Amino acid sequence: MGILYGYKKTLKYLIGIAAGFFIVLLLTGWVSSFLLDQFPAFEGALRIVGALYILWLAWGTLRASYSFEEAEHPPFGFTKGFFLQILNPKGVIFGLTLYGTFLANQINTFFALLLSAAICASVAFSSTSLWTLFGAGIRKYLDKPRIKQAINIILALLLVYSAVEMSGILDFLR
Repeated sequence: MGILYGYKKTLKYLIGIAAGFFIVLLLTGWVSSFLLDQFPAFEGALRIVGALYILWLAWGTLRASYSFEEAEHPPFGFTKGFFLQILNPKGVIFGLTLYGTFLANQINTFFALLLSAAICASVAFSSTSLWTLFGAGIRKYLDKPRIKQAINIILALLLVYSAVEMSGILDFLR
């Protein structure tokens, strides 16, 4: 959307994404707490599923192409961004992994869950805003196949790195 419409026309959509992500984090924080209390071994499975999903995203990023023609529809608004996150399996896997592994011992009250979800949603808004600004800024370069390919490779490699780190494979090999 940043490539197609720029930041200003995408802002309502970004706010919807952050709001939906906040709700997803609240729900996944509660669910992962319950699951880990009942089934502590579930943590390893969450790491592996999350890592595999991120690797799938890396593959999609590597193969991504870009269309620069504005669609017939106007930019998406708040509602579209909100429901995109509510129905986004990536956000759910992220939330389950975050609360099931990284924050499992720190989140022990509803206030801590609320605060952590608010902080993460704020970081998500900042990140998607930066991503949108980046998209708007690089639009003029993405019509060159070599630059497009280099950007896709760099982004895919960053996702692979994230998946490897999250999975704990390197800790296992050490």
